Amino acid sequence: MANPPVAGPLVAARALKPAEIVAALDAYIVGQERAKRAVAVALRNRYRRQQVPPELREEIAPKNIILIGPTGVGKTEIARRLSMLTDSPFHKVEASKFTEVGYVGRDVESMVRELVDLTIGAFRAREQETVRDKARLLAEERLLDLLLPATGPRGFGRAPAAAPHAVEETAAHAEATSTREKLRGMLREGKLDERIVEVETADTPVPLVEVFSNTGFEELGIQFKDMLGNLFPRSVKKRRLKVPEALEVLTQQESQRLIDQDRVVRRAIERVEQAGILFIDEIDKIVSRGGGGHGPEVSREGVQRDLLPIVEGCTVNTKYGPVKTDHILFIAAGAFHTVKPADLIPELQGRFPIRVELSALGQEEFVRILTEPRNALLLQYRALLATEGIELEILPEAVEEIARIAHEVNARTENIGARRLHTILERLLEDVLFDAPDLSEKRVVVDRAFVAGRLKDVAENEDLSRYIL
Repeated sequence: MANPPVAGPLVAARALKPAEIVAALDAYIVGQERAKRAVAVALRNRYRRQQVPPELREEIAPKNIILIGPTGVGKTEIARRLSMLTDSPFHKVEASKFTEVGYVGRDVESMVRELVDLTIGAFRAREQETVRDKARLLAEERLLDLLLPATGPRGFGRAPAAAPHAVEETAAHAEATSTREKLRGMLREGKLDERIVEVETADTPVPLVEVFSNTGFEELGIQFKDMLGNLFPRSVKKRRLKVPEALEVLTQQESQRLIDQDRVVRRAIERVEQAGILFIDEIDKIVSRGGGGHGPEVSREGVQRDLLPIVEGCTVNTKYGPVKTDHILFIAAGAFHTVKPADLIPELQGRFPIRVELSALGQEEFVRILTEPRNALLLQYRALLATEGIELEILPEAVEEIARIAHEVNARTENIGARRLHTILERLLEDVLFDAPDLSEKRVVVDRAFVAGRLKDVAENEDLSRYIL
């Protein structure tokens, strides 16, 4: 969500073909071809829906997806990269934090409100960026007023009124204007960066209403805050800042005044309704395991029933107005170790017609993950150490050994997929990362012997592996 806003409701104006979407995902995610194809088709269908006649357009519902697979195989990353590809509003939630009304937990509608809040924040930031140049000029004028306050009741920016001493006043005004322009030049050259000025900023206290959690209370808390804000004058506080910091604060204030807040909200809500993606992780945690209809099991099925109308399509009330969920794409994910998708309540199963099983990652995939993606782990470590002037070279034989150890530890202990590579590389390069600023040898070569020396004992000891790797 970092690109400028588009004119229409869908960014799919880019009209990415399914093959192009898969190719873009391949640049960051290894394997999982079936899952990539499924999300690519779902995304392309959004573009296709925009091309059909209006009377049929509203009838075409998105085909929601369940991604099934163990942790660390790329479920979340696929959904996140998909949203980045099309600049779609995206929000990830864990299904386990929601519970049925009457139990401790959050209201399921809150995920739609959070998606709206995130999208409005992103749109607001973009709009502010488009007016930043103008806002900076206005902020500069305000800062000059703070640095060189007007001595007369009219200030420097107004022409003096006719008076007996008009000539003297005109001369004084011209001198003040000249002084102001000199000060402006010093400001732009950075000669005033150490000066301190006093700036008024809005005081935003932390709301205390977050303790409420049952249905509607989160939104009620927002309404209380807005109501109290209208009853009492907006509190401001004065901050003493250096000139560069003050200029940034004033620029932010001016940019907020320049943008049309109603337009931002209107476009953001339209974007959420037409292109939003909600990723519901750990959906298997709200599936009943059977054998009992009391206690936590009731809450699990209750969450599914609360979730059902949102996935089917309903209207959720937010502080910005009603938001329809009919065309939001829902992508659910879960390991489904002890339960299966068929254990979901039948109504909810029907709202997730596409089910894709992601395969577990092995040694071959780990080698590719370490080297192929644009954000590959080894590239990240090389870049980090390069900031210290260290050249890190990891030989192919070392990569093979790292992948082998990661696969074996996953097989013997808990299988956490590609996340195991993070723990292993941190252990492997711990000393290099610690000593990097003081190393005299600026080239570090990691070979098979280096990996074995650092990881052999830990990898072979199952108890140590559980705690260290």
